[in-house]
Amino acid sequence: MTVTYPETPWLVTFLTAGDPNPKLTLEYMLILEKYSDIIELGVPFSDPMADGPTIQKANVRSLKAGTKIRDVFNIVKEFREHSKKPVILMTYYNPVYARGIENFVREASECGITGMIVVDLPLEESEEYLKACEKAGMDTVFLAAPNTPDDRLRMIDEASSAFVYLVSLFGTTGARDNIPDTAFKLIGKAKKVCRKPVCVGFGVSKKEHVKSLVDAGADGVVVGSAIVKLIEEFGNDAHQRIDSFVSELRKGLSNK
Repeated sequence: MTVTYPETPWLVTFLTAGDPNPKLTLEYMLILEKYSDIIELGVPFSDPMADGPTIQKANVRSLKAGTKIRDVFNIVKEFREHSKKPVILMTYYNPVYARGIENFVREASECGITGMIVVDLPLEESEEYLKACEKAGMDTVFLAAPNTPDDRLRMIDEASSAFVYLVSLFGTTGARDNIPDTAFKLIGKAKKVCRKPVCVGFGVSKKEHVKSLVDAGADGVVVGSAIVKLIEEFGNDAHQRIDSFVSELRKGLSNK
C-alpha cells in the first residue's frame, strides 16, 4: 500500500498504542483517520520522560494490558487494511535498541509505519538509526525546542525527512488553556531556517489553538494529551467523544 502525505496544513493526532487495549486502539485510530492527515502512535514505555501525567497514565494502562512491540506493529498492520493515512511511530530509544536498531526499523516499515520519532535519541548519536531508516525507506522526525539555535535547527531539518516537530514550550506534554508565545516565536524562526514542513505540538487542545498556529505559519499541528484524556475518562466507550472532539479540531484548519 502506497502511503503519501497530503498537502499542508496537517492535523496530526496522537494515541498511545494499547490504551486501553490493542483492539480499541485500532477502533480509535479509525475514528481519528476520518479527520486527521497523519496519526502519531506512541509505543508504551515505562519511563516516558517527555510526557506529562495524561500520557504517562496511558503508558501505564497500555503496559498493564500487556501491550508488546509486536502488538503495536499488528495494530498498524490491521489499520493498513483500512487506510493509507501516514502513521508516525513515537517511541523512546530503549525499545529500538533492545530489539536491534535495524530489526526494529525494518519490522516497523514492513507493518506499514510511515515514519518514526525517537524522542530521546540525540541527533549526534543517530547515525546508525538514520542509516537503518534510509535502508528501510522509513521517514524520520526530530524535535526542536524553543531554545534550539539556528545552526542546530538546520541540522534537525536535514535529518528529518518527514517534518520537523516543534515543541511549543519548555516542559512535558499535556493539554493547556493557552499556547505560549514561545510557540509562535519558534514557528517564525523555523520557517526561516527549515526546508521541511514544521509541525507544532505540546499543549494544543482546542480548534482555536490549531487555527492560531496554522495562521502563524505552522504546516501542521499535533494534538495528543487532549485525546488521550478522553480515553482516560471514558475508556472503552470513548468513541463518540473522540469523534466529536477531533471533528471540532479539524475546523481549526481554516483553509481545508
